[in-house]
Amino acid sequence: MKLTVVMPVLDEAATIVEALVALQPLRAAGCEVIVADGGSRDDTVALATPLCDRLVRAPRGRALQMNAGAASAGGDALLFLHADTRLPTDALAQIAQALARAGWGRFDVRIDGRPWLLRLIAALMNFRSRLTGIATGDQALFCTRSLFERLGAYAPIPLMEDIDFSRRALAHGRPVCLRTRVLTSGRRWEKHGVLPTVLLMWRLRLRYFLGADPARLAADYRPHHE
Repeated sequence: MKLTVVMPVLDEAATIVEALVALQPLRAAGCEVIVADGGSRDDTVALATPLCDRLVRAPRGRALQMNAGAASAGGDALLFLHADTRLPTDALAQIAQALARAGWGRFDVRIDGRPWLLRLIAALMNFRSRLTGIATGDQALFCTRSLFERLGAYAPIPLMEDIDFSRRALAHGRPVCLRTRVLTSGRRWEKHGVLPTVLLMWRLRLRYFLGADPARLAADYRPHHE
């Protein structure tokens, strides 16, 4: 299995070097790392270019950026990784074992930060995902290239692309829900408040399941994310 890591980024100059340095052991093991930039106005592109195998440019939006990265990938397995998420040291072996059993999967997540509520939120996210088979981007979703192409890639929507992808992937089988945890930043939770952020995400997800336009949801989400 050759793994391609696709990392969508936008104005990540403050953290992109740390994020990509963490992936150098995977590159040394033969994995490909692609950075998909959505129009950064800072030094993200200049900083990322020497630390990845390929940098692609795409219109802003995680779905569009991840699709652009996947389109240029050389691997037969794809891992979609947020810039603020860190993989466990044995991620490659874990993914290989998982994809030998199913076409897609994800990791459990741990949210980095001081508030104790973040640990509870992460535990609930992992439990809900294991129960429903729905994975979120914070859980480092991975899949075979063949399944990704069969599903027609991520839907070109500005929010909830991970939920949409998971729902469609479930038609081809349940994901492998790895108990090994990735570590994701709690910065947005701490910046805007843990409980307000939780309530916002619950509201947005409920509206999505009730048929709300993802563009409208993205407009409501963006002020709380930036």
